[in-house]
Amino acid sequence: MNSEIVNAIEQLEKEKGIDKDYLFDAIETSLVTACKKNFGSTQNAKVIMDRETGDVRVFAEKYVVDEVFDDGTEISLEDARLVNIDYELDDVVDVEVTPRNFGRIAAQTAKQVVVQKIREAEREIVYTNFSRKEKDIMIGIIQRRERKNVMIDLGSVEGTLTPNEQVPNEEYSFNKRLNVYILEVRKTTKGPQIFVSRTHPELIKRLFEREVPEIHDGIVEIKSISREAGSRTKIAVYSNEYDVDAVGACVGQNGNRVNVIVNELQGEKIDIVLWNEDPRRFIAASLSPSKVIHVSVDEENKSARVIVPDYQLSLAIGKEGQNARLAAKLTGYRIDIKSESQAMSLGIQWDEEAGLEEGLEEVFEPENTKNEVEVNDEDNDQNFDDDIDSLVMDILMTSAEDKKE
Repeated sequence: MNSEIVNAIEQLEKEKGIDKDYLFDAIETSLVTACKKNFGSTQNAKVIMDRETGDVRVFAEKYVVDEVFDDGTEISLEDARLVNIDYELDDVVDVEVTPRNFGRIAAQTAKQVVVQKIREAEREIVYTNFSRKEKDIMIGIIQRRERKNVMIDLGSVEGTLTPNEQVPNEEYSFNKRLNVYILEVRKTTKGPQIFVSRTHPELIKRLFEREVPEIHDGIVEIKSISREAGSRTKIAVYSNEYDVDAVGACVGQNGNRVNVIVNELQGEKIDIVLWNEDPRRFIAASLSPSKVIHVSVDEENKSARVIVPDYQLSLAIGKEGQNARLAAKLTGYRIDIKSESQAMSLGIQWDEEAGLEEGLEEVFEPENTKNEVEVNDEDNDQNFDDDIDSLVMDILMTSAEDKKE
């Protein structure tokens, strides 16, 4: 052993961030095992490696006794005081017993230990770094597929995107860059195992935090998110400052901010609605882009009844009930949507002048109707046709009534 191993250890500390004392201790522990294995020693061996020169010495730990019965573990008081006059009975004396050819064995052992500890330390460093990034997002590069899993290069380790966390109809092609949500970091004997997601609602939150400074700074707060990955997301936001428009901040000028997120999600529609502490207003906003006439709320049972214009019923419910389903997840209320005609057929009484359902104090529409964002909303084509049909029918009925008069 010489100073070369010491230089190598010091270099590793600088490049890999591995504490050199940790490596020295590991080498010394391994050399004790090597000493017993190669020299058949039954003594209580201890190895000390000089931190500057790399020289290695082996010591046998012996107890100071009056009468020696085992030379391997005991030493007389007289012999002990030849080493140090201050020794007393029952003290432990370190007696050097370094074998002549121990240097070669020490060098081989040191090399093996250093390589092993480098791997372990690197795994620990990676695990520590990624543990801090759990529940956050990272940019990765798709490397390959293993069965149904997609393996993503995250830099120093690969992340696993399982089928359950993959977005339906989303393409995962080789070398494609994409943002992923760090779902879980597991510590294994082969190194950290990283599980990532593209479907988790928190992915949306992290993307908005990155793109919208007001959210990052805490001025605008994301109150709740409901998502059906690959199809549509609703997000409720609230401004903690009176002069900051929460929805406008998220949308950005000409939709620049939200469009970045929509492109990252490969065209997934995003509805941004304004959160309100009044559950009726919040529920009405959550059903955007549909207009809402009346909302009655049962806060105890967390349910609500919503009345919409007849021609807005399909829009409020959405394709296959998606709009209503996402609104329910967003608000935490079970929502029963009825058209005006359906409500009247159930015998609900209305105030004709104010147009109110009994017991409801005011009429309102979603506060964010002008700011609500939809991207590539092909589902609204049928709703548009329904609106035109309803308008034509109103004109015809009005014309018929005028003729009768």
